[in-house]
Amino acid sequence: MAEEKQIQIEVKPEVAGGNYCNLAVITHSNNEFVMDFAQMLPAMPKAQVASRIIMAPEHAKRLLLALQDNLQKYEQQFGRIELSNQRPGGGGTVAPFGIGKGEA
Repeated sequence: MAEEKQIQIEVKPEVAGGNYCNLAVITHSNNEFVMDFAQMLPAMPKAQVASRIIMAPEHAKRLLLALQDNLQKYEQQFGRIELSNQRPGGGGTVAPFGIGKGEA
């Protein structure tokens, strides 16, 4: 049986507080996915990007699977997450406050 390796992760104090984000803009090329996480506040004309994450397509898919797994576990424990801007037939926006698509 193979020995299981553990990854140790260090979170520096200046990173530990995190960034609050309520808007995500995701773009891609054939080599990478670029995810901008931003704050959009009422009465503010522009969203401020708090963090940009760039990753390979394989890692983006792993992130998607990890998010799906965690959302499923969250909903089993706390109940279904309802999206206030869901439209019949799917679709919607990642932007808050009922606005359209974000621009980078």
